[in-house]
Amino acid sequence: MADQKINKSEEEVLTKKVDPQIMKRLLAFFKPYGKYIAIATFLTITISALAALRPRLTPIAIDDKIMNHDLPGLQFIILIMFATLVVQGIIQYIMTYLTSWIGQKIIYDLRKKIFDHIMSLDLKFFDRNPIGRIVTRVTGDVEVLFEVFSSGLVTAFGDIFLILWILYFMFDLDATLAIVTLSVLPVLIYGTSVFRRKVRESYRRIRILIAKLNSYIQEHITGITIVQYFSKEERTTKDFEAINREHTEQNKKSVFYYAVFFPVVELIGAVSAGLIIWYGGGQVVQNAVSVGVLISFIQFTEMFFRPIRDLSEKYNILQTAMASSERIFALLDEKPEIFDPEKPQSPGEIKGRIEFKNVWFAYNDEDYVLKNVSFVINAGEKVAFVGATGAGKTTIINLLSRFYEINKGQITIDGIDIKDMSLDELRHNIGIVLQDVFLFSGDIRSNITLNNPDIADKAVDDAVNNTGLHGFINTLPDKLGHKVNERGSTLSVGQKQLISFARALAYDPKILILDEATSSVDTNTEILIQNAIQILIEGRTSIIIAHRLSTIQTCDKIIVMHKGEVKEMGTHMELLEEGGLYYRLYQLQYKEEKV
Repeated sequence: MADQKINKSEEEVLTKKVDPQIMKRLLAFFKPYGKYIAIATFLTITISALAALRPRLTPIAIDDKIMNHDLPGLQFIILIMFATLVVQGIIQYIMTYLTSWIGQKIIYDLRKKIFDHIMSLDLKFFDRNPIGRIVTRVTGDVEVLFEVFSSGLVTAFGDIFLILWILYFMFDLDATLAIVTLSVLPVLIYGTSVFRRKVRESYRRIRILIAKLNSYIQEHITGITIVQYFSKEERTTKDFEAINREHTEQNKKSVFYYAVFFPVVELIGAVSAGLIIWYGGGQVVQNAVSVGVLISFIQFTEMFFRPIRDLSEKYNILQTAMASSERIFALLDEKPEIFDPEKPQSPGEIKGRIEFKNVWFAYNDEDYVLKNVSFVINAGEKVAFVGATGAGKTTIINLLSRFYEINKGQITIDGIDIKDMSLDELRHNIGIVLQDVFLFSGDIRSNITLNNPDIADKAVDDAVNNTGLHGFINTLPDKLGHKVNERGSTLSVGQKQLISFARALAYDPKILILDEATSSVDTNTEILIQNAIQILIEGRTSIIIAHRLSTIQTCDKIIVMHKGEVKEMGTHMELLEEGGLYYRLYQLQYKEEKV
């Protein structure tokens, strides 16, 4: 359901208007900055009042001062107009700075909330959602909201009040002339409605395509080695061009709507001005309206249509924000299926006894990957899991670490159901070394400690020495401070593997899991790793998953998995004597090694 919810919001019919619920949730992020927003709103209303005041002074300047040859009075009116411009400029600066500051603070809060939430989600969510799409949520979609949070909503109040001030002054000066001026409004309202609908659809589609672009780019840059190995550059580029072209065409549509709408607004404004000159000019000739009032109306008309254009622009910003917000809140609405119990049980110092009791598990519905799996691993035992690809070996360790929730059965550590333990305590006591080692950008030390301040330098040095990593470290000018690129791209597979062993040793877990930890390294490195393994497993419960049976012959117990079931269990010699599945696997590998 999790991924379906996100996908639905991305592919739904693009005709949905501003959702009040989404808007309400967006406005909740304003709450901590309410007093600053109130100040910004007051400032923008003040700016709109000052802007509308100047045309209102025009009839006074012309009819009362110029026509009566009152030079001192005219100079005073000009001084007032100049003062309003100066004050308006100062307030505009303060308001712009304040609204941008508010926007950045809210964006910071929102991005942090999203990232924290992503970190809390289960692996099942990441199995079903492309990383590029998730990255878009934290970056692009959040950035889209900046204009809404910084100036969009606040300055929209200024535009609305500017229109109200203009209407007030126009009707105060001459109600009939005001009605003639506003007679073009029905055409403007209809045009604005059509424009908003078209642009809303276009913007929503653009946000979907941006997510597709990011997802495609992330996936193919991550897999650039495969792309180049198989000479897929041209095909990959063509596929990207198709998505990019669709995105460009959609943007061109939105540009077209703008290119049509704004000239139409200008044309309507010109028609309104023409009506003022036609009707108002006649009134001036008949001495029913003064020249100052006529000029004031022309000024008000020019000023009147600008906030309407701005409001249309802000509405489009809001539409873009709605499209991004839908996806952001769909992500925030994802609920982790795995969470801490209300009253977690603590086993104290974990000894490491593990028991699976009739465990059933399926990644999807009832397509079970594990079927009625039961076994016991005693504290301090070294146990291996073997079996063909897809037998369920890796699923065992995923369930033990509670990355996924089992469908039926029970998993206990030291007699306590892992569902009754806090996730932090459970995973703190389990160390995992995977075949595909992931290193973060930074340095070697930070990749061993994962920036955990509780791990002392001595623990790091001991881990480096005990895993045989010191030989490689000593060849580097910066030693443990040696820079590591993203995913450790400049290091060999063996070097990365040794770093992962040092990481596991530095964290000193009570339960150690080795998942195909030696399958991708050369012989010399494998010797180092085997020595590291002997040090790692000392005094710990150890689970080893390996395809090479020669590496697990000294295990206390070997569990043979086949199609999600435990088929055999015993020591190396016991399983060979049974002549069953393990015997056949061993014979097959033995022949391959001899060849």
